[in-house]
Amino acid sequence: MPPARCDPLLPVCEPGTSLPIVMGCGTSVATETQGKRVETGVAGLQWSAQSVAGSKDGTVKTPTPALTMKAAVLIQRWYRRYVARLEMRRRYTWNIFQSIEYAGEQDQLQLSSFFSFMLDNFTQLNGNGPDLISQLLDPVVDPWLDRETCYNLIPVPESYTGPRLSFPLSISDTNALLSAFKEQQALHARYVLQLLYETKKLLKQMPNIIHLSTSYTKEITICGDLHGRLDDLLLIFYKNGLPSAETPYVFNGDFVDRGKKSIEVVILLFAYLLLYPDYMHLNRGNHEDHIMNLRYGFTKEVMQKYKTHGREILQLFQDIFSLLPVATVIDGKILIVHGGISDQTDLDFLSSIDRHKVKSALRFPRRSLEQLDLGQSCRQAKRMRSTDSSRPSSSRSHSKNQRTPNLRKRRCGLSRQDSAASTSSSSSSSSSSSSLCSPRTPSCLSPRPCPSSPSMPYNINVLQVPFLDSLSSVPPPLPPQHEREWKQIVDILWSDPKTQEGCSPNTFRGGGCYFGPDVTQRLLLQHGLQLLIRSHECKQEGYELCHGGQVITIFSASNYYEEGSNRGAYIKVGRELVPRFYQYQVSRTTRKLTLTQRVRAAEGSALKALKEKLFSHRTELMAGFQQHDQNNTGNVSVSEWAQVLESVLRLDLPWRTLRPHLTRLAADGSVEYQSCFEDMEAGIPLPQVTPNLADTLFRYRTDIEIIFNIIDKDHSGLISTEEFRHTWRLFSAHLGVDIDDRAIDDLARSIDFNKDGSIDFTEFLEAFRVVHKLDNKDQQLNGKIDGEKYS
Repeated sequence: MPPARCDPLLPVCEPGTSLPIVMGCGTSVATETQGKRVETGVAGLQWSAQSVAGSKDGTVKTPTPALTMKAAVLIQRWYRRYVARLEMRRRYTWNIFQSIEYAGEQDQLQLSSFFSFMLDNFTQLNGNGPDLISQLLDPVVDPWLDRETCYNLIPVPESYTGPRLSFPLSISDTNALLSAFKEQQALHARYVLQLLYETKKLLKQMPNIIHLSTSYTKEITICGDLHGRLDDLLLIFYKNGLPSAETPYVFNGDFVDRGKKSIEVVILLFAYLLLYPDYMHLNRGNHEDHIMNLRYGFTKEVMQKYKTHGREILQLFQDIFSLLPVATVIDGKILIVHGGISDQTDLDFLSSIDRHKVKSALRFPRRSLEQLDLGQSCRQAKRMRSTDSSRPSSSRSHSKNQRTPNLRKRRCGLSRQDSAASTSSSSSSSSSSSSLCSPRTPSCLSPRPCPSSPSMPYNINVLQVPFLDSLSSVPPPLPPQHEREWKQIVDILWSDPKTQEGCSPNTFRGGGCYFGPDVTQRLLLQHGLQLLIRSHECKQEGYELCHGGQVITIFSASNYYEEGSNRGAYIKVGRELVPRFYQYQVSRTTRKLTLTQRVRAAEGSALKALKEKLFSHRTELMAGFQQHDQNNTGNVSVSEWAQVLESVLRLDLPWRTLRPHLTRLAADGSVEYQSCFEDMEAGIPLPQVTPNLADTLFRYRTDIEIIFNIIDKDHSGLISTEEFRHTWRLFSAHLGVDIDDRAIDDLARSIDFNKDGSIDFTEFLEAFRVVHKLDNKDQQLNGKIDGEKYS
């Protein structure tokens, strides 16, 4: 179970606080709608009571006070039940969305960890591994990009009708960008490259921590995650004003990924940064990371919109993201970071590091196998004392919160043994406060730590080293400087608050840490601060308070999971340093929907995503069900069904509550577990693919796509059959499982439809996309209707 976090469905202001809330265009339709319902219900029931109280001659008598009171009690009871049921649906819908989102982030961390481990420690992976991985993790900068005016070599055709920027930028340039993006126009690659060059030069001059003062301006506006939602950014500018000396902004990271307009969002932000460097401020988020961009869409968006110069643009973005400041402080009292803090966060140390060295928080510091094998000295000493040593333990510990290696782990907090096997490391001098998921490595390649025993405790604070003929305990060495710097960045970008005291690895996301109220208070007191503002988590109201009001989460991408799923918000802070919240919701339809309709739409989308998750883990789930169904009846109890789902998926969801939406019951009340998969099927069935291989492809479809994108240098979507084999060699090493080469060859031949030796990877992935049967039927029906209409 993950630590309890601040509940997004609790009232938006904590008791004892009096923070003002200003509603935007997303004002609570639910409240108004419910109020109308109550009034209508009261009138209707009173009319009914009057009719019942009418005499035989048809005259209507005034109802007695007792009858009126009884009617009011019945209405109140009904309404409370209605609201409770609706609230329950909102809660589990939100939990589904968030659990699946964090599962994807953890998968990305696992894959990146594996890449780092292989690149640092192995020279060969069937002849090609590290060379391919290094293209992603340590890309070579194109010498053409080193030339300061390389963008001048790119011609702009006369037919181009978009903005033509001149530098230094003026207000007319930023207005032209706004107008062009509103009209769905793109900025030419020549101007994109020049704008990025100018941004890079400016960011090189900025410190790691920006210090602002409200003495020079009336208010400062703080915005959270935008994630490529251009409409949200435009609405903020419309409601609050464009960036200027009178309206300074702080955007707190995660400008890109997930949304379809990331390039437009980040270009606008950079343009205003160049125009008003003293009044526009950008913090780095965990998605300002070229490895995250590979999974969550920004890389693909850039390559699609700028096919000719996309690689050069991406390389510049990589440099710029690493140069973004990591924190902002207002009046020395309000700290703004994207994710959070840990018990080892040191703002003085953070302000002194070379932030541009951390190109990616997912790129683990280089460490050799000797450095990783912390138990080596211990084993040598034990061999000196006894030839009959105990067998080395596995490099992975199997705690009750971990699954076996053949199951995909949802929670991967690092134990002492995990730390030895992982390429990530927390500071040895204090408690392990943050983590990134340890890489999946084949057991034969994993370093083996010293086995612990009752006679020789495995103390995390000391190392046992041989001295003459005995063992001596010495304090462990401090991690290298570059590793401490990396860890500070990871904690700032990836951490989340929790309600419990202390600091622990963020096992739900797989990176950063959970920090409690005591950690917050300690850091605020240490640096004379009053408030921590962070983003990083979607909140239903757009913001949330926790830790006694000392931590505020702000999130500015409305409709993040689904249309109507959440509001966006931003904060304004004046000289009195009291935050004021402004909420909004971008939608052309949401305001017309009732609360019930919005909940129903979001619930349907969440359940659809959850069913896809079930289908992609079908083999493991069926194996778990059959362990409880020894007689092959096809049925298990509800508790057994819920237990299997949680043990395999590790999503921490209310499975019993969700059961009616996922499966059906038999006459005796047991669950017909095969009905979990009835609504879904494969996109394009390939008869040459074995069931086990197909299940693997369904589950790790995104990971395969990322590995393929590393190989596909020109982003053409086509790779050779030999490159396809290399993809699978990396992939099989990532999973730590053997995949038969003959099966891969058969698969490659089957999807090389025109027999030219190239594979269209888009079509290949489409074959392993989960499709809902009801959607297929609707599409077929619509196609039939359209065919009849135009025949």
